[in-house]
Amino acid sequence: MLTTLFKKKRQETMSALQHDSFFEELRASDYARLDENKQVYLDFTGGNLYAQRQIDHHYKELSSNAFGNPHSTNPTSQLATKKVEEARQKVLSFFNAQDYFCVFTANASGALKIVGECYPFDTNSKFVLLADNHNSVNGIREYAKGRGSAFEYVPVQYEDLRISEGELNRVLEEEVSGNKLFAFPAQSNVSGVKHSLDWIGKAQSKGWDVLLDAAAFVPSSPLDLSKVTPDFVSISFYKIFGYPTGLGCLLIRKEKFNLLQKKWFAGGTVTLAGVKSPSHYLIENHERYENGTIDYLGIPALSIGLDFIESIGIQRINERVNSITTHMCVSLRKLQHSNGQPLVNMFGPGDRTETGGTLIMTFNNPDGTVIPFEDVERLTNARNISIRSGCFCNPGLDEINNCLTTEELAEYFTSRHKGDYYDMIATLKKMRGAVRVSFGIATVQRDLDAFLEFAGSLVDRSH
Repeated sequence: MLTTLFKKKRQETMSALQHDSFFEELRASDYARLDENKQVYLDFTGGNLYAQRQIDHHYKELSSNAFGNPHSTNPTSQLATKKVEEARQKVLSFFNAQDYFCVFTANASGALKIVGECYPFDTNSKFVLLADNHNSVNGIREYAKGRGSAFEYVPVQYEDLRISEGELNRVLEEEVSGNKLFAFPAQSNVSGVKHSLDWIGKAQSKGWDVLLDAAAFVPSSPLDLSKVTPDFVSISFYKIFGYPTGLGCLLIRKEKFNLLQKKWFAGGTVTLAGVKSPSHYLIENHERYENGTIDYLGIPALSIGLDFIESIGIQRINERVNSITTHMCVSLRKLQHSNGQPLVNMFGPGDRTETGGTLIMTFNNPDGTVIPFEDVERLTNARNISIRSGCFCNPGLDEINNCLTTEELAEYFTSRHKGDYYDMIATLKKMRGAVRVSFGIATVQRDLDAFLEFAGSLVDRSH
């Protein structure tokens, strides 16, 4: 039974949350399996949940038709090709991206790898990225380094984990004689901070190509690519509507398509290839980067998923997620031990108006020491609450939150050939990792109650 404190918080939340009855009904109709299995799911940034109607619709499509491998004129191949192209047009329509090619990939990381492999880095070029980036963006620096290109990280501010505008302006103003690429996330996968999309136009006006990692942003925020026009955009579809996994896309602005230089070819990517005369001609559209056989059975499910999101409305989802996140941030910040020590150390901005549905935090013992994130996740696991803990493939923010210095990190990495963050914790005597909770389309009041009650159980906990 909830304590009086949590009953009061529940009433406050009821008045704060928007569209509550609509999403309760949606939970009952499309996500009933959560309650049937007594599951509390708070890991929407890790992966969204599919609606029952999505898999019912896709099952009907698969069970009623025969689909064949595309790249042929036979009837089953043509049906698959038709469904794939319908999905491609649906993606372009959803993001208002008629000036882009849509390249289907295995995930957002696959989309980013295409840019890393094919961007024309050389000794005269430069790659700039934020300290707040997923490792799939960080990894592009290895392509830049391998071709002699300079690269530089722009810091984010410790206080609110937002862009250091002065530093970014300084870097973007620098003279670079060759190609220059700026990469940043529309929304942090850790803090939930939305980095202003205005930086796209600002950077482009100074001659930079812009790579926008939109994977964490688009599940709960509208992205209109007729209003902002990054040159490359990475997207993961299961982050938006849960099913299918293993599909993402790279959106390439058509006027920048030939800037990318593919280093090899594969089945389905050429109009012609020779063996006795080893030459080839690459296809002049999205197929250039869709290597081999695409997921022609899964891709049609993208249309179903996007139709589902449109039936609810991305703006309604945005308002709902924002209201949940704001309330939970305020509620968690209020919790404290009887000695006055705050229970929760929340990273990022106190004002959650320009953030997505993600909260990053650590929990404190009454003496102020941090409860290891593994212990927190072990305790939530016992209550069937799904959260996520660790570094979240974003080492830059983790280094900022845990106050690791450049000197400490450099000494650690140069003193050994392998390691992990457990070894780093033991060596540097500083914490790594945190706890992340994230909210989405299927989150309802009882999920919030469950996590607040769990958090309350840590008050005055001895260790």
